[in-house]
Amino acid sequence: MLRSPAVLAALPFAAVFLLAPSTAHAEAPTPLTEAIEALPVAEESREGYDRSLFPHWTDADRNGCNTRAEVLLEEAVTAPEVGERCRLSGGEWYSYYDDRTFTEARALDIDHMVPLAEAWDSGASQWSTQRRQAYANDLDEPVALVAVSASSNRSKADKDPSQWLPPAADAHCRYVTEWTTVKTRWGLTVDEAEREALNTVARDCPDAVVETTPAP
Repeated sequence: MLRSPAVLAALPFAAVFLLAPSTAHAEAPTPLTEAIEALPVAEESREGYDRSLFPHWTDADRNGCNTRAEVLLEEAVTAPEVGERCRLSGGEWYSYYDDRTFTEARALDIDHMVPLAEAWDSGASQWSTQRRQAYANDLDEPVALVAVSASSNRSKADKDPSQWLPPAADAHCRYVTEWTTVKTRWGLTVDEAEREALNTVARDCPDAVVETTPAP
């Protein structure tokens, strides 16, 4: 699979924005403010949403580790041991949302950068189940799924950046850049309040860029 190496979590902040999926068709880097402006604006609708419409966590490569485990393995600052049925023990992870370090995988949630409900509101309601499954298990875009503290993930829930930003203020530029990256990759829309919130943060992130590959 084409996910970034485990050391991503330990890289300097600026470097995170410059990493792209390992594919020959990545788009050229776009300044964050321009990427935000390029997102189509539309009203959102939650009608018909059900989490089960986004099947996850799958084991796409049939190696015994599902998507959740793959993310934990790739984002570990210190690699865990992998036991039977991909049971993880040991290891260390950094939750950038709240600037905390964890040594037990069970203390972490795998967050969909753009929550499933938000994706539904923003265009995924029109997708096939197969495409929604691909979205929910997107290991080809390094920032689509992120291992974070369970408390921060549950505080975020299905909120967009007009309603929630990471409690660690230093994480805001990275978070908004990654949010915009996922919306760009999957051709999702934003509403007016969301775009305003993205732009408010982006004004303080002059060096941030969005670089991704359109989802197949």
